[in-house]
Amino acid sequence: MTDPTLFTRRRLLAVAAGASAALALGFALAGVSPPPISAIPGKRGDRKMLTRTIPSSGEALPMIGIGTYRGFNVAPGSDEYKLLPQVLDELFLAGGTLIDSSPMYGRAEQSTGELLSIHQPRSPAFLATKVWTHGKKAGIAQMEDSFRLLQTDRIDLMQIHNLLDWKTHLPTLRQWKEQGRIRYVGVTHYTSSAYDEVEAVLKAEALDFLQINYALDDRAVESRLLPLCRERGVAVICNRPFGGGGLLGRLRDKPLPGWAGEVQASSWAQLALKFLISHPAVTCAIPGTGNPKYMKENAAAAVGPLLTDAQRQQLIALVG
Repeated sequence: MTDPTLFTRRRLLAVAAGASAALALGFALAGVSPPPISAIPGKRGDRKMLTRTIPSSGEALPMIGIGTYRGFNVAPGSDEYKLLPQVLDELFLAGGTLIDSSPMYGRAEQSTGELLSIHQPRSPAFLATKVWTHGKKAGIAQMEDSFRLLQTDRIDLMQIHNLLDWKTHLPTLRQWKEQGRIRYVGVTHYTSSAYDEVEAVLKAEALDFLQINYALDDRAVESRLLPLCRERGVAVICNRPFGGGGLLGRLRDKPLPGWAGEVQASSWAQLALKFLISHPAVTCAIPGTGNPKYMKENAAAAVGPLLTDAQRQQLIALVG
């Protein structure tokens, strides 16, 4: 029997063709409201993903999501695009929900909206995207475009990308949160050179989320920002969870620690992700991929025991 949570080849080809036609004709598909968050039962539904509570609401959020920076910025009908339905299936079947995008990621928002609009059963996606422009009117126009591309009338998390013109955008985000158009408000950055400004904003403003760079070989966020987020009740999303890309390459030829099996980790990628989500301030990590195999592997990092402090210190020593 065919698993009803998986895309069929026919539906995939249909959405690819439909997306191409929409681009050619210049019209957007109808809006779709995301349903309440829940794990979709499936063949691997017994592997329940760990969750952590969003401090500002008490809502439980699965601890591994997906970033769409490169993997979803692909053309309809391409071989890469045809893999994306299975990527989403792997995320949802594992119990994950968070999909993070941005207007800066090329076609990623549009690809996400197209694929979620045909997902059966209805997707449990926790949609996060960003505003990255100067000026109130430009910010509103950009965010309205995100609603259209994502094919939704509610976005779970709207973030001010790299703090660009944050004082202008934050009042709009708060107003839209009050109106129910967005559920959470946050800010993002990806480099330690901005940490002073990020810290100042966190101290001055009440925010729901901070998205920030954090990896086994990029731990500067641990000294001030992570403790501050715990103090201020701000959820943390980890971007760049494998560092600049060289982390896994450096670890590839090293044997896994003898205790890896005890925490149900079978790869360095899983240990690198477990390192992040084992920090008590971290809510979710969002490794980016357009490969179903890697999505399945990444999602499995949030199954089984988290790391002890001693195990985390052993990983730090291995990285050097």
